[in-house]
Amino acid sequence: MTEQPMIRIERGTPTAEEVAALVAVLSARPAGAPAPAAEGSAWWRSGLPAVTAAGTGAWRRSGLPR
Repeated sequence: MTEQPMIRIERGTPTAEEVAALVAVLSARPAGAPAPAAEGSAWWRSGLPAVTAAGTGAWRRSGLPR
């Protein structure tokens, strides 16, 4: 077995029961959620088409800065 251990005991001599309890707790943890996608910068968003609500004055709001 050439794999590196995922857990290493730095001090003390844990009993088999203590190690088993630690492994059970760590393996019961949910998997990490994927990192959220990074939002684009303000410069990048400025190049996107304007999204405005339809209605009275929508054409005017579409030309205003965001």
